[in-house]
Amino acid sequence: AIERGLNALTAGYRWMLTLLLGLGALWRWAFALVLFVAVGVAVEHLWSTGKKELSPIEDRGMIFTIYTGPEGASIPYTQRYGQAIEALGAPLLPEADRIFVVAGNPTSTQGSVVFRMVDWSQRERKVQDMIRVLQPRLQSIPGVQAFAVAPASLGQSPRERPINFVILSSDTYENIQATILPLMAELQRFPGVTGVDSDLRLNKPEIKVTIDRDRAADSGVQVEAIGRTLETFLGGRQVTRFKRGGDQYDVIVQLEAANRNNPQDISNMFMRGRNDAMVPLSSLVTITETVTARELNHFGQRRAVTITASLAAGTSLGEALDVFEQAARRHLKPGYAVDYNGQTREFKQSSSTLFVTFLLALAFIYLVLAAQFESFVDPLIIILTVPLSMAGALWLLKEGGGTINVYSQIGLITLVGLITKHGILIVEFANQLRDVGGELIASTIEASSRRLRPILMTTGAMVLGAVPLAYATGAGSESRMQIGLVIVGGMTFGTVLTLFVLPVVYSLLARRRTVIAEPAQSASAHPTGSQAGASGVPATVTPSVGGPAASH
Repeated sequence: AIERGLNALTAGYRWMLTLLLGLGALWRWAFALVLFVAVGVAVEHLWSTGKKELSPIEDRGMIFTIYTGPEGASIPYTQRYGQAIEALGAPLLPEADRIFVVAGNPTSTQGSVVFRMVDWSQRERKVQDMIRVLQPRLQSIPGVQAFAVAPASLGQSPRERPINFVILSSDTYENIQATILPLMAELQRFPGVTGVDSDLRLNKPEIKVTIDRDRAADSGVQVEAIGRTLETFLGGRQVTRFKRGGDQYDVIVQLEAANRNNPQDISNMFMRGRNDAMVPLSSLVTITETVTARELNHFGQRRAVTITASLAAGTSLGEALDVFEQAARRHLKPGYAVDYNGQTREFKQSSSTLFVTFLLALAFIYLVLAAQFESFVDPLIIILTVPLSMAGALWLLKEGGGTINVYSQIGLITLVGLITKHGILIVEFANQLRDVGGELIASTIEASSRRLRPILMTTGAMVLGAVPLAYATGAGSESRMQIGLVIVGGMTFGTVLTLFVLPVVYSLLARRRTVIAEPAQSASAHPTGSQAGASGVPATVTPSVGGPAASH
């Protein structure tokens, strides 16, 4: 039954190919051009409208909750809110069997709460589903800004947020902040991101000490002595070491914590003046409480502000960056520029290098085929089948819920080598038939029909082997699915089109060949598709009543 089905399929394919190649050259040119234009438009549309990201978010069984308190917050303040987040998340995440709270890291105003889940086989919800439940509750906590993220798939720090949008300028930091405030207000209204924040903070509490130099000179106190006194009393200074019982101890001069907790304590500090008179420090300095920048960042040797955000459910990194870039064009003044950092920079770089990598793959395969066929035309005919597979790959990737990321890009480059195998089978056998005197159209039909089974065998093996990647579930399936969808869609759709497009293109572009053997009238052997093999090269090729045939 299988043999009869394959024979009927081959006969039907031969019949359709005979009708197609029986058209005039003008109609065949029109068929090829219309098909390639349609495929090109489809590829461009699928690529431009497809969701893009650096890598899919995998279920790694962990949720990192990063929170930030107001500037100047103490570690006890940060610890109290870390415990509040723990108490909030525990009932919402019954799958979390371990919770770990870190307060005051990397600064005293920041902290993190890590929820560790049970094995994925023992729970019904994915980490992404849990984040959707947890995030709204975190945003309702007053006093801190908190957001939940899943660990990045490529090993980035869990503290690093997906979006790192850098604003560059030579303006003052105060003017930069005034410029980005309306920009951030618009981004915060975009529902595709959460926790929009910037690293430019001009609200860090600061005590400004102004020295009255004239009064210090009248009192016989040097300015640098005032600075060293404040440093010693408030920050501490190691003055010597001593040994006792075999142990060595540092001697540090510093006021007790109770005597250096507020600015008014400076009035209780004294230092020696002229004639060893004790001069109150409060009579030499003026204390002013102000605010200043927490840190002044630079990027590429320019003053920079980094706007960070997390992605909401259903939003890809590419979609969010498009919104950020459009908002930046509306709000940034002349002299301002944008750049990227972290995962966002990696995403931009990987996207820009894909096209170059794809061209290099095509060039490498073309040169290898040119050496094998000793022709520059035959490899070109084979390479033209690559765009046909791209359309199927991108379509199934979009319909299957995948995105254009580093894994799917690897699958697209892999398709370049896989789909050209079909063209090699047809073109090589057609050339051999023509070398012994076969006519162009008849040789093309015969070669395509004889190579139908090997082509279907190759496609079936690849597609069926990739189906588990495309549809299996489990740990890490989010990344494996991307490669599977690309291979299944690209090989299936590309094979169907290749079987008809490549013979047409070959009949139009193939060069004249020199007959290397006299055609014989005996048809001593007509090998079946299985005998022809996927890459079998006939030793003697002779035409028969039904057309040229090959015998090993």
